[in-house]
Amino acid sequence: MVIRRGAGQAGAGRARRALRLAGGLLLAAGLAQAASGQARRTTAPTQQAPAPPAQAAPANVPVPDRLTSLKMLWSIMAAVDHANRTGNYSVLRDLGTPAFQANNNPANLATIFASLRTQQVDLSDTLIVTPSWEIAPQMATPTLLRMRGTFPLRPLPIAFDLLFAWDRGWRLDGVAVQAMPAAGR
Repeated sequence: MVIRRGAGQAGAGRARRALRLAGGLLLAAGLAQAASGQARRTTAPTQQAPAPPAQAAPANVPVPDRLTSLKMLWSIMAAVDHANRTGNYSVLRDLGTPAFQANNNPANLATIFASLRTQQVDLSDTLIVTPSWEIAPQMATPTLLRMRGTFPLRPLPIAFDLLFAWDRGWRLDGVAVQAMPAAGR
């Protein structure tokens, strides 16, 4: 599942397109069976006002260090897991940028993550495992950080693709999480 923010800052278009293509990139990484037909993008309801623009980033936003990157990743995995367990996606939404919040209400987040809930995927194990990076945390644009990889769990590895935007600190701007079929299945 892919969730991304709506229209945003100039210069961030490439990163947004990259996240939009995350489903395709995950497919290329061997996730064709798990991802087929599941990638979704949300759009803002027409009655909502556009989100305020994110605060301009400092001149050189540094890539977070390894520990900070892992904490950011594990925080989002915990938020998705808690949301799936409780059916309450408000906290996951509130961790996002203003644009992410404007384009993703709790009800459509619940719809987007319904597949993980239906499969009863336990994401809590991702909190005690170091991921295998496909894309180690790196700047996609001067203000957007991307990280993508897999938690090598059994029986189902968990793939993720996250985008964070600088807005007085790193905030969630896009998220893709899915269970992958086990090798040899």
